[in-house]
Amino acid sequence: MTENGYAGFWIRTFAAIIDSVLILLILVPALTAIYGSGYWVGESFVEGAWDFILNYLLPAIAVIGFWVYKSATPGKMLLKLSIVDAQTGEKPSARQFVGRYLGYYLSMLPLFLGIIWIGFDKRKQGWHDKLAGTVVIKQKAAKQIVFKDLNQ
Repeated sequence: MTENGYAGFWIRTFAAIIDSVLILLILVPALTAIYGSGYWVGESFVEGAWDFILNYLLPAIAVIGFWVYKSATPGKMLLKLSIVDAQTGEKPSARQFVGRYLGYYLSMLPLFLGIIWIGFDKRKQGWHDKLAGTVVIKQKAAKQIVFKDLNQ
């Protein structure tokens, strides 16, 4: 976390690693049970319907669901981070969360530049945050952080 209350690059990276490990604890056994151990050495982009559902649909639904109901994924919750609207400091709308998720793809396409941007941005926003109008803050930082920066 930075001194101004925004969650910076490294703490958000750690939250993403926690989330990735948790999803892998579900996906690895499920995909191995469905497709066998050969799945992990195969060269196909998508092996079948269950591969698509478990690798693309389930994570999207889980992440957006956590954001909508908790304003954070499990990794962010463990690290006491929260996603808030960049203008009001309130909980973002479901539309903002969906836009934020889709914005991750744009942030990752040019060599993760939109994610790396978090380390350089004044409000620690990645491109996905800027597109969705969100910021990630330490829960203790609360709304005064957002309002303080907007008034400067």
